[in-house]
Amino acid sequence: MKAIEVRELTKVVHDGDVEKVILQPTTFSVDVGEFVAIVGPSGSGKSTLLTMMGGLQRSTDGDVLINGTSLMDISEKMKSSMRFNEIGFILQSSNLIPYLSVDEQFKLIDQIRHTTRDEVLLQQLVKTLDIQTLMNKMPRDISGGERQRVAIAKALYQKPTVILADEPTASLDSVRSKEVVALLQKETKEQNKATVMVTHDIELTTYCDRVFVMQDGVLTEQKQS
Repeated sequence: MKAIEVRELTKVVHDGDVEKVILQPTTFSVDVGEFVAIVGPSGSGKSTLLTMMGGLQRSTDGDVLINGTSLMDISEKMKSSMRFNEIGFILQSSNLIPYLSVDEQFKLIDQIRHTTRDEVLLQQLVKTLDIQTLMNKMPRDISGGERQRVAIAKALYQKPTVILADEPTASLDSVRSKEVVALLQKETKEQNKATVMVTHDIELTTYCDRVFVMQDGVLTEQKQS
């Protein structure tokens, strides 16, 4: 079953009279339970593609379907709801709310959803990502790597069906990076999610089912060895 479908997605920007193609027409899909990586040099269009897949940025043409729903056919309000309920974003900037403690970041998710705290899931994430000592701290009082681990825990706590991760290990050391990607792989397989990860770290792609290479706005699937 396809969780993500990208259909002829393109992105073109204009600077005066100059037209720049950020993303050439791109088509691919990700099935439920599949972990996909996108690699390529900086500026190649990887992050642009990922943000368009999550409805954070408009495409010039084409379409994205999340669990069969077209992002082009729904209102901005419905798109926001989908981003909160179905898509778990892990971005390079941790995007934590600066005036809430780490624990309050999770409480807010439950408040918005009108749900009770899932202590089993939360404690599992807290332990796996080693953020036990951070729960009462404010984002400004913890390191970049710690903020990133909290952001990953938040994204998974939302129980999304689709995970879009943009350089999720950028602020982490090599050991922690492998632990985080192993967790994403585990969540993808055991919870039947679909995960797309943009990364510069080729070593981490060994955890993935398929690998795509982005070069100058052109996405090409890497052949399995």
